[in-house]
Amino acid sequence: MTDHILIERPPATPGVLVIRFNRPEKKNAITAAMYATMMAALSEANADPQIRAVAFLGTEGCFSAGNDMADFLSYARSGATEPPAAALFIRALALCEKPMVSGVDGLAIGIGTTLHLHCDMTVASARSLFKTPFVDLALVPEAASSLLAPKIMGHQRAFAMLVAGEGFGGEAAHAAGLVWKVVAPDAVEAETLALAASLAAKPPQALKIARDLVRGPREAVLARIDHELVHFNAQLKSPEARAAFEAFLKR
Repeated sequence: MTDHILIERPPATPGVLVIRFNRPEKKNAITAAMYATMMAALSEANADPQIRAVAFLGTEGCFSAGNDMADFLSYARSGATEPPAAALFIRALALCEKPMVSGVDGLAIGIGTTLHLHCDMTVASARSLFKTPFVDLALVPEAASSLLAPKIMGHQRAFAMLVAGEGFGGEAAHAAGLVWKVVAPDAVEAETLALAASLAAKPPQALKIARDLVRGPREAVLARIDHELVHFNAQLKSPEARAAFEAFLKR
């Protein structure tokens, strides 16, 4: 467990489990330990009938800068054969049985963007930046983003984000369908928790059925996660990726 991820059950929002990034000094870059904490929280949410909604939040000016590059480089050099911690977390996201909402203010990079493709509603500030520089790091899309983003955004926008590495501000993300609502930076958390509380107050069985109908079968999403992972792992250990990580860490 790590205090870089805070797991909260705010008394003011009964039925809501909050997963909060809390590593602002590193722009909430995600380590293996942080992924493990979030996976445990999602498992808790699935198992506890008192938890009826999950909310992801970051810190002021930053949701998450994505995977910790030092962690990635260490994994790439290790010769490990098991999937990276990020891959296990992504599957846990896809298998979460409770509605998920998220609130973004500022940076949302890599998985800090693709996480929201699995959320049911996302609130963002206009100053937010959604960006997935996968190809620039010699990597490929993950989190079933190659399936979900074109479905949500259309081919052109999805290609611009996932392959060309173009950034989307809050308003552009809203226009693309990645974000439900754009609010002032100081309103992101309150709006996100209000959404979560509203969902948590609904009849739980009807909510579950309705959510499953809207989201559709998960098999295709899980299959795409696995397919992406084959390529992602191969690229992660490639010389071009190591060079990209090393260059990033020297900045």
